[in-house]
Amino acid sequence: MPHETKINIALSRRSALTAGLFGGLAAVAGPAGARTTTAAGEVCLITPQATQGPYWFDPKLERADITEGRKGLPLRIAIRVLEGATCAPIRDARVDVWHCDAQGVYSGYEGQGPTGSTKGETFLRGHQPTGADGVATFLTVYPGWYQGRTPHVHVKVFLDEEGTTNVLTCQLFFPDALSEWLFSNAPDYVRGGQTRDTLNRTDGIARGQGYSTFGAISEQADHYAMTVTLGVDRAARSEEGGFGPGEPGGPPPGMMGPPPGGFGPGGEGGPPHQQVLTGGERIAAILPKAAS
Repeated sequence: MPHETKINIALSRRSALTAGLFGGLAAVAGPAGARTTTAAGEVCLITPQATQGPYWFDPKLERADITEGRKGLPLRIAIRVLEGATCAPIRDARVDVWHCDAQGVYSGYEGQGPTGSTKGETFLRGHQPTGADGVATFLTVYPGWYQGRTPHVHVKVFLDEEGTTNVLTCQLFFPDALSEWLFSNAPDYVRGGQTRDTLNRTDGIARGQGYSTFGAISEQADHYAMTVTLGVDRAARSEEGGFGPGEPGGPPPGMMGPPPGGFGPGGEGGPPHQQVLTGGERIAAILPKAAS
């Protein structure tokens, strides 16, 4: 995976001036995301935009618990939204999340799951406003996988409650070693001998997002907890149109997950026909690698 220098970095005016006075400082995102502190003061990162993928629609559900009884390991996600120019938390931003379930199924579409359709369903979707600390929190399940993608959670950030001023569309990612163990051992995730073909290091979208969207994961007594900080530019606009179930540009009927060849380099599915790594190559791709 490339170094964080591929992320667009924005300093506050004060931090930029201070960094200049101290001879320049490299801004590197920590595991919690878009803000870090150096000897010269705070440095903010603008979170890169990413494709929203083919499974976005707005169910207009303001709720913290988005599980709707879906099977999977409990996961609490705390998303903090900061102003990229000042590092100040943004209050009353609307944060939308959506993702697939333990078996790689999205709600609201034809061609999903064992019944062939989840049309009319809204599991694992919802939005919350940020508080005075800039944080919106969700209760969900650890996402599964589907062909061509590493496990991920989709996020949109709006500046208004109505969901019209979209300043960020991105995706959040999980530690490969944890995902690998869960998908092989947790009953809700086991797929009868199927092995996921895409890891964080082989997922083009994960590589493009960089480390600022790899959430910090901790294990609690009854759930996993993910925290992540997203830096936004109030003047930015995420213009990618929503597809919605059955709308033009959405996934074709009979499709579960992306098509077998993916959506091409840089698209939702990444490079077509990922080769499934095995043995030592797979372990080497999953375990963290020290920077050379």
